[in-house]
Amino acid sequence: MKTFESLFAELQQKAALKDPNSGTVKALSAGKHAIGKKIIEEAGEVWMAAEYEGKEKTAEEISQLLYHLQVMMLANELELKDIYKYL
Repeated sequence: MKTFESLFAELQQKAALKDPNSGTVKALSAGKHAIGKKIIEEAGEVWMAAEYEGKEKTAEEISQLLYHLQVMMLANELELKDIYKYL
């Protein structure tokens, strides 16, 4: 099972390798605007799942939102410590 930290490390590695087949690399190449739109979309899906689709679907949607938030972190050259200091 992945943790927030292990996922971030994995995404950092994918970004560094710049594999053109990586979904993460493609998302980063699309830019902050596209990443932001995806975050908004996923946040809406979290809400809808929480309202109407139950615990499992809500957990799945939250995991997707967390992924896209981490992609935005990479796009903005943020580290986990930059976020953790505000928690």
